[in-house]
Amino acid sequence: MTTWEYFTTPLLIHNTTAILNNWGKQGWELVQVITGPEGGLVAYFKRPVSQDATANPGLAAAADAARQFEGGAA
Repeated sequence: MTTWEYFTTPLLIHNTTAILNNWGKQGWELVQVITGPEGGLVAYFKRPVSQDATANPGLAAAADAARQFEGGAA
């Protein structure tokens, strides 16, 4: 049985293609794009969980991107 991990990220209109391509290169599949609570777009992604969850650079990259978007330090 496939186990999935999920990730959400805001989409900046002027950089949508680059954002989607970046996550696609890391194995994330776009599931849906919706309007977020503040009116911007939010992308929902999924990908199969790897056998070795500790070797998952995508999760670290996602956490860094979330901190940067929220104005925190990476």
